[in-house]
Amino acid sequence: MTTQELANRYYDLFQQRQVAEIYGQFYSADIICTEPEHALAMGVPTITRGIEAVLAKSKARQELIAEVHSFFCSEPVVGGSYFSVAMGRDMTLKNGQRLQLAEIAVFGVQDGKIITETFFY
Repeated sequence: MTTQELANRYYDLFQQRQVAEIYGQFYSADIICTEPEHALAMGVPTITRGIEAVLAKSKARQELIAEVHSFFCSEPVVGGSYFSVAMGRDMTLKNGQRLQLAEIAVFGVQDGKIITETFFY
């Protein structure tokens, strides 16, 4: 699978909110996820290594959300073995706080798997 094909499939699955399918099909077991330094203030580690840790981080974040009002993901932009998307959500957390988040995600691809993901927000 080329980077373009993977990026297109990622986009299609994200539009259908099938994030678990994305993790299962496209993430390397050795994925490295990088978040910005200010994520630490929200209790999010800046570097997460391995699919199990990434899944645990995702689950922990999902458990904070009471309702997602809307979400978006731009069509992917591919350059070499990387692709990026703009994405975001309007959501209410279980503590009642409503948040609108927007970010850029950059994914590194090798042998048909996502091996790195870096978030900018």
